[in-house]
Amino acid sequence: MLDRSDIGGKTGTTNGPRDAWFSGYSPHIASTAWLGFDENQLLGRGEYGGSAALPIWIDFMKTALAGKPEIIPPQPEGIVMVRIDPETGLRVGPEHANAMFEIFRKEQVPPMTESNPVMDINSSSTSTRPEDLF
Repeated sequence: MLDRSDIGGKTGTTNGPRDAWFSGYSPHIASTAWLGFDENQLLGRGEYGGSAALPIWIDFMKTALAGKPEIIPPQPEGIVMVRIDPETGLRVGPEHANAMFEIFRKEQVPPMTESNPVMDINSSSTSTRPEDLF
């Protein structure tokens, strides 16, 4: 693959399938790979945006991004990343094995689970560790 964290995109496929595409971007370029027939024929079994167009887009972007630096945009002010329990949506500490990171507006961070109530994102307490928030 491209092994970059500054790219994104979306697949698309029409009914049939008759058309398939992948549109993606980086800070340097945006592009679309499209597959289809002028006669509006079916593409064939298993031909979808992710299976047919994405590999073409990746090949193009490998060349287009060769030598281009990876650009990670700064995190907007007021946005934080916290660990949450994916089942409850509540904040959890690092001891929670199934936790995942999620992005929130600072004022909308969910409360802590009852099992770990010492963390407070708005507190300057030393009980809040950077790895628990970011």
